[in-house]
This record gives sequence, C-alpha cells and structure tokens, in this order.
Amino acid sequence: MTRSSLGFAQGRAIVNRAAALGVEVVELRGDRVTLDLPDDPRRAYAAAKSTLAVVVAPPSKRRLQPIAPSADWRVDLAEGCPAHCSYCYLAGSLKGPPITRVYANLDEILDGLAAYVGQGRVTSGSRDRAHEGTTFEASCYTDPLALEPVTGALSATIAWFGQWDAAVQLRFTSKFADVGPLLALDHHGRTRMRASINPPLFARFEGGTSPVSARLDALARMAVAGYPVGLTIAPIIAASGWEAAYGALLDEVAASFADLPAVDLTIELITHRFTAGSKAVLESWYPGSSLDMGMTGRTTKRTKFGTEKQVYDAATMRALRRFFEERIAATLPCARILYWT
Repeated sequence: MTRSSLGFAQGRAIVNRAAALGVEVVELRGDRVTLDLPDDPRRAYAAAKSTLAVVVAPPSKRRLQPIAPSADWRVDLAEGCPAHCSYCYLAGSLKGPPITRVYANLDEILDGLAAYVGQGRVTSGSRDRAHEGTTFEASCYTDPLALEPVTGALSATIAWFGQWDAAVQLRFTSKFADVGPLLALDHHGRTRMRASINPPLFARFEGGTSPVSARLDALARMAVAGYPVGLTIAPIIAASGWEAAYGALLDEVAASFADLPAVDLTIELITHRFTAGSKAVLESWYPGSSLDMGMTGRTTKRTKFGTEKQVYDAATMRALRRFFEERIAATLPCARILYWT
C-alpha cells in the first residue's frame, strides 16, 4: 500500500479485504513502489508476480486512449496480471518487473468517463457497432476478474455503469471464472463479459488461469444473469493440430450455450503476434516454453506507433480466417464476429 492510496476509500477497502484473506499487507512510507528482488531472473519474476501494489492513478493515466478494434476507449482499473501466460503481450507493453498495480482512486477514474461519451470511433462512431454506444474496455492492461477478490473494483464499476443512464457499455475479458460476486449486480445490460479461451492443446501456455471449461460455465452463468457476453479467442496459435483443436473448442462452446435461448454472443478473433521486445522478455520469464516465436511462417507488420511486430504470413492468416468464419457460422450461428486481427 502506497501512502497516498490509503487516503481513498477504495484503498482502505482493499486493505480490509486483503487482511480478511490473510494476505500480508505492507504499508509504504511514501508512494514509490520498489522491491528488493533476487538476482536470479526466475526468482525475481516470481516475487514480482506475487506482489500487488495499491497506487493512485495520476491524471495522465486517467486520460483515456482509443483501443481499436475492441472499444472506443481504454479505462484502466489496474495494470498487470497475476496469470502466467507465456505469450502475454503485457511483457512488451509494461516496463519494469511484472508487479500488478491497482488503483485506489477508482471514483476519480469513473467520474472522468462522461467526458468521452460519443467521442469514440470504434463503436459510437461506427455504423455496424453504433448500437453498443460508447464502449470502455477494462481489460487492456489487466484481467480485472482475477483481482476482484482483493479489489472489488470490477463489481463497483459494473454497478456504476448500471446506474449510468446513457448509451454506454463496459467491456472486460477474463481467463478466470469466479463470477459469483457479479451475478446479482444491477448491471442493466451495460457490461459485456467475454471469456478468453484457447483449446486444451495450448493450455500449457496459460499458467495460473481457470480451466477453459470453467470459464465457459462462468460465461453461461453471466448470460443467464442477463449480461451480454462474448468470446475472445486469443491468441490463435497456428501450431500443428490447430484445426482439430479449435474445431473441438467451438463445439464445446456450442454445447455450453445449447440450452440458453437468445444469447447475445459476440466473438473476437486475435492471432498470435509478438515484438522483438516482448519476445526477449517472455523468453527470460519462460525459458522452457515450447511456444513457437520463430520467424518461419511470419511476416513483419508495422504498427500505427511506428513499432514492428511479427504476425503470421498472408497464407496462414487466410487459412485461419477462413476456418474460423466457416466453423463459427456452422456451430454458433447466433454469434456475431466483431473483428479479426
């Protein structure tokens, strides 16, 4: 706990939640978060990953950024994630040891959102997705459901959006399954949960997360509770056996929703990619990983920020996209594909 975080009700609530769970709470004298990490990279990684820092989001963090193709705006409740995914894109996006930082000034973050209504281009300015209203993505730099037992921030944000009488939608995606605290909230349909899924063939790349079957069960429970829901199939990995693996995954999804009529279900399809920076970090964190980050079958793509990332080559992308579009149409005809990337 940083000193300033204790000046906010949310910060003090996190202290109480953590203490009730038996979590060690360290109150810092100031606002700088530092760790005395071991010299060994693996042990340093483990120590950082098991640390949650409660900090105050400065004004720069509360100025929202567009987050195409997912949503109009990115709203951060936290930065960092406790999971151990060996393809994690945060490795190249967040600097320093992989400490998870959550924000104590949640009320300030939420109170600033109204200024962005109607200003986006992904949904509020789109012909095809205008019915979603102005959308706010809460999972760009974290998995908020993973942190919910300690923070309660996701429940508070869902309830806040539920009472907001405007054409808005909160969005979050998760690899976790404990949705119990969310089911009875007055969400008024203004929050869409998506389950981030991959087939069992690639489960070894998603350490510390809930099993996919549990994620799908959680998503079905959210749908029964009236939430619009979705799937984030990501990252799509074109390794040997991918067609059978993803085909079986889509069949499992269809079975999970077979008894739920009129489900509002969307699907987002995101292929595996990496940068030189994220590759170096991930290989230092997971030196034994069998995830293929070689250059065979890859091509270089320049981002709008001027950086370069490695994506699958055109032939592979065509094969992947054709497969998913055809199989989704056959197995999940009620679903809407929001985008492919």
